[in-house]
Amino acid sequence: MEAHAVNPWVAVAYLIAGICFILALRGLSSPATSRAGNRYGMLGMTIAVVTTLLTHAPLASDYVSVGYAHGYEWLVEFVHLDVVTAIEILAAIAVGAVIGLTTARRIAMTAMPQLVAAFHSLVGLAAVLVGLAAWLNPGAFGILDDAGQIFLPSRIEMSLGIAIGAITFSGSVIAFLKLNGNMSGAPILLPARHVINFGVLGAIILLIAAYVLSGAGGPGEGMLIVWITLLAFAVGFLLIIPIGGADMPVVVSMLNSYSGWAAAAMGFTLHNTAMIITGALVGSSGAILSYIMCKAMNRSFISVIAGGFGADAGGAGEGGAREQRPWKRGSAEDAAFLMKEAENVIIIPGYGMAVAQAQHALREMTDLLKEHGVNVKFAIHPVAGRMPGHMNVLLAEASVPYDEVFELEDINSEFAQADVAFIIGANDVVNPAAKTDKSSPIYGMPVFDVDKAKTIFFIKRSMGGQGYAGVDNDVFYMDQTMMLLADAKKMVEEINKSLTD
Repeated sequence: MEAHAVNPWVAVAYLIAGICFILALRGLSSPATSRAGNRYGMLGMTIAVVTTLLTHAPLASDYVSVGYAHGYEWLVEFVHLDVVTAIEILAAIAVGAVIGLTTARRIAMTAMPQLVAAFHSLVGLAAVLVGLAAWLNPGAFGILDDAGQIFLPSRIEMSLGIAIGAITFSGSVIAFLKLNGNMSGAPILLPARHVINFGVLGAIILLIAAYVLSGAGGPGEGMLIVWITLLAFAVGFLLIIPIGGADMPVVVSMLNSYSGWAAAAMGFTLHNTAMIITGALVGSSGAILSYIMCKAMNRSFISVIAGGFGADAGGAGEGGAREQRPWKRGSAEDAAFLMKEAENVIIIPGYGMAVAQAQHALREMTDLLKEHGVNVKFAIHPVAGRMPGHMNVLLAEASVPYDEVFELEDINSEFAQADVAFIIGANDVVNPAAKTDKSSPIYGMPVFDVDKAKTIFFIKRSMGGQGYAGVDNDVFYMDQTMMLLADAKKMVEEINKSLTD
């Protein structure tokens, strides 16, 4: 298959798309500019897709690809790997658009983390399929040399793309199952897990090296690709299974990075500049975000990549024994009276707020408190919810002013001057066990110093729940704590009613 002539306008179009993607990332760094960031991202992707269709898709399938992988011509013929037409590509895009629009309209904000994990799995699987297609039918991708062998750089790109994509797919599947409640959020610790993980990763690296250096072709080469794929699928499961629920936001961010690197590798195989740029941006930004979150949680960045970080066999874990201790129950009237009389109130939202869809009622409560002269601030933990920025998105949806929302390091010192700490649906991020209990699975994670507030109101459904990490919380039993046991939205609405009486 002859190589396409380089069109300078294609390079310009991809450059513009790349600039749009950079502006999108810049915009998404702040809630105030996130809408503009999304628009830049959509514009860049539209330019990239249209450019790719105009320059790579033939109008008719008038030729078939050549240069099949040695010994696997039967498989190529079986799946009919011919060049698809632009019409077929547009039909596939239309089907995907319908599925995407339907999913976006129906998905609840509480299910957004698992949706993101599912998207990551699809990106990983796509990278694997593209890599396998390039291996089976290299002539269609223009990666054959004069001797009929796949170029050495293409072997590297293809094998790495398959491996990273397979790890991303299987790891994202496990993340989805944990986030969706189909699998326990507690760490699942395998014996000698680190030895197994590094052993499998080492085997994958050796197999990639063997494939890259093999030049004779034949069925034996095909077995190398098969084993790379299978072992990469396996290590994805092994890396994510030991991760505890409290650390899942970092996992989602890291899988996002993996999906970007897989896409970049496939961009080289496809000779598509836009994919290379986009994949590199996603991969690097995801890695940077993961590093920032690890630093915020006092976790080791290397441990994230190795798997099993934050998992301690001696930790409390899910379903551990729980001591019966006295606690005080409050009411909506108590909360309304004390907050109305307060000078400073700090609200700490968590996943329970998302589940109850209480953000709009919470915004109404803050407006009522401000009418009484109360200074209200929101405290957002880096891993609040189930994905990075989860709480920020919910509060933005309820039109909470951006200047009232603060990160942990910016507001933690203010709890000592706070009259009320209002915790709604959060648990692990306010648990002092992270600072005192070395056997706890959340030990070392920075948490809010809510225990320094004069009064604490803690909304949760019942005293039976222990949070996503499965750890009991001493804040429940403190002298200044009043537990508000109810659905978060219903409780806040009752508080609002009391504030208006």
